[in-house]
Amino acid sequence: MSVGVIGLGYVGLPLSVAFAEAGEQVVAVDVDERKLALIATGESYIEDVPSQRLSAVRERIQATTEYAPLADCEAVLICVPTPLTANREPDLHPLERASEALGLVVQAGQLIVLESTTYPGTTREQVGPRLEQGSGLRVGETLSLAFSPERVDPGRTDYTLRNTAKIVGGITERCTERAAELYGRVCDEIVRVSGPEAAEMAKLLENIFRSVNIALVNELAMLSERMGIDIWEVIDAAATKPYGFMRFEPGPGMGGHCLPVDPFYLAWRARQFHMSTEFVELAGKVNQQMPYYCVERIERALNDVAKPVRGSKIALLGVSYKGGVGDIRESPALRIIEMLGQLGAVLSYHDSYVPELPGHGLRSTSLEDLLDSGPDAVVLVTAHPDVDYGAVVERSPLLVDLRGRTRGSNEKTIVRL
Repeated sequence: MSVGVIGLGYVGLPLSVAFAEAGEQVVAVDVDERKLALIATGESYIEDVPSQRLSAVRERIQATTEYAPLADCEAVLICVPTPLTANREPDLHPLERASEALGLVVQAGQLIVLESTTYPGTTREQVGPRLEQGSGLRVGETLSLAFSPERVDPGRTDYTLRNTAKIVGGITERCTERAAELYGRVCDEIVRVSGPEAAEMAKLLENIFRSVNIALVNELAMLSERMGIDIWEVIDAAATKPYGFMRFEPGPGMGGHCLPVDPFYLAWRARQFHMSTEFVELAGKVNQQMPYYCVERIERALNDVAKPVRGSKIALLGVSYKGGVGDIRESPALRIIEMLGQLGAVLSYHDSYVPELPGHGLRSTSLEDLLDSGPDAVVLVTAHPDVDYGAVVERSPLLVDLRGRTRGSNEKTIVRL
């Protein structure tokens, strides 16, 4: 028997490798043939999975665009994207297509687990009926179905799939136990909940908790700037309290798949229950506005040295959504680049994790070349670990620090968020 994985991104590929390392045969399905070709040669495109790990188990992974081989799998995990539409509403088309295609090949006795982050009710109301319609099987009777939220933090090494507790919630108790047994092969701790809705809501709570607190500290950063208070000094001081406080830091906006998306999934679902989650939606809106505020901050910093944005050479440090990874999904840097370009700035960037931004016509240059190019302003958008920020401070005529890496420095050329 084998394990199937649909969707080979930041969630699906690590899962495929983990089950292969546990001795399972893995059927890995994706529509992107480029990914399949890389897997076949043992070359990883995900930072969390070194090519050495993938290469060591690639003989156990059958990478394909076809769903038919999934019919022979003991279990199938769905890890497809769940983005937002242009109107900030859930876009379940990838999930719907995957569920319908899987329904045509699924067999009696199989376990299907949804991992994609979504609103409570998706597993039962969207995935289940599509599996039943295509197969003629009954979920909870001849077919097991569960939800187990992914907990992937790209670039993190202290908490991995193995030592991060795995939540599972099935349509029936039997479905839950089957999912628990499956994940027990690659996870040390399994947390069982009453059903898929509780598991789906738990995932949203985890991310909305962060979204709300980041929005709070972002608002305080804007207020502190008006009041002439250093928000970084305030955060450092508050963090000395050993209880009742958790450190969050301001920044140019949230990126990645989950934090910018999840509040809107829950808000959309809440409206179907005649409730407006104003607190959650407000946090999402505050965080969405941060790139705009940061561009205004850059404009004012240039204005203070008698320079307009139009025609100024602005060099960005980091364009991925977080330090240490090359993931640009929902990265606030992209919005900042777009707005500065519209204002007439001459843009360049350095990011050793992101070699190019084709949609913006930009390629990463070396840090040395970036600083030698004579920029009017350097903007620290993403704090990567491989950058010498001391050298950046020394060689920048104007440094706009959106990440607080220069806190403690009193250089007059530094403008901090």
